[in-house]
Amino acid sequence: MRWWGAFLLVAAGCGDDVHGTGATTPDAATPDGPAATDGAPAGPLLRVSGNHLVDGNGQLVRLFGVNRSGTEYACIQGNGIFDGPSDDPSLAAIRSWKANAVRVPMNEDCWLAINGVPPQYAGANYQQAITDYVARLLAHGLYPILELHWSAPGSEAAMAQHPMPDRDHSIDFWSQVAMHAKGDRRVVLELFNEPFPDNNQDTLAAWTCWRDGGTCPGQTYAAAGMQELVTAVRMTGAENVILLGGLEYSNDLSRWLEFKPNDPTGNLAAAWHIYNFNTCNSAACYDGAAAGVAAMVPLVATEIGEDDCGGNFISPLMMWLDGKQSSYLGWTWDTWGGCLVLITNYNGTPNGAYGQTFESHLMQVAP
Repeated sequence: MRWWGAFLLVAAGCGDDVHGTGATTPDAATPDGPAATDGAPAGPLLRVSGNHLVDGNGQLVRLFGVNRSGTEYACIQGNGIFDGPSDDPSLAAIRSWKANAVRVPMNEDCWLAINGVPPQYAGANYQQAITDYVARLLAHGLYPILELHWSAPGSEAAMAQHPMPDRDHSIDFWSQVAMHAKGDRRVVLELFNEPFPDNNQDTLAAWTCWRDGGTCPGQTYAAAGMQELVTAVRMTGAENVILLGGLEYSNDLSRWLEFKPNDPTGNLAAAWHIYNFNTCNSAACYDGAAAGVAAMVPLVATEIGEDDCGGNFISPLMMWLDGKQSSYLGWTWDTWGGCLVLITNYNGTPNGAYGQTFESHLMQVAP
């Protein structure tokens, strides 16, 4: 099915933490590599080619964009589906920053209509709202990144982040989402927001849990491993690009390549979260594990930000990512006030030095 079709799908956060260590230094994309596209979705698909994302014409695609928080929490809190507008003018404002991607956090209970989510914000209603939003994003030249942000096992309501996805619901969630996403390969799937198994440690047990799931240290429920989720998506026939964040709230990529799940399509890329309060928060750290990963697969920093309301952290970070021809999205395009918020209103007015730094950089580097 295509995301813009007139159909109802069948039944069915904020800031973050943390760490990464060292490996090798890659070279940036070579001059004879694919030519850069204009940033808007081009061709019928997005795919992995070496350590780049390319479009249907084989042209390099870098994702420059924002997170649009709200669809992970409003539904289960009984406050609607979106936090703020989701209409065409609101997307035109995002596009005015030269963004070409929007990350859409999701809630598995809302999608699956389980664990007491108000019916008006659950199941087919939630699914249709996401479907319609994806269609509008594509119409505005924005790549949608759908990601599982809030989840919970059994009868526990998905009201917050958990260390890992759960076998009770997360596999079913991605099977359903992938059945519909496969109609348009411009839609990107980030399978879990910020893993932090084994009490948020960088250990062999944590990486084994990350890939294989099951009984994991520090958890009371059976985790769904990244391999299980990748397999669930691919069993539907979906070949969409999949993003996987590492440990310690997606900040630690130290053993990502070693534990990379098998993907028969080859369309697997790394997600990375970097804030000034993370453990891996300097070029010395970036030049280790992150650089090693970026040399082998596309690296998409699906959350970047700083909690001091300034731009002195994200500015050199974005330049580092530019040097690797990697992608990045700022947290967040919402009007909560305070730091880690890019805008003061949904017309796209930058929020202080933080928003101004991010907008100015995109205006300079985005095609």
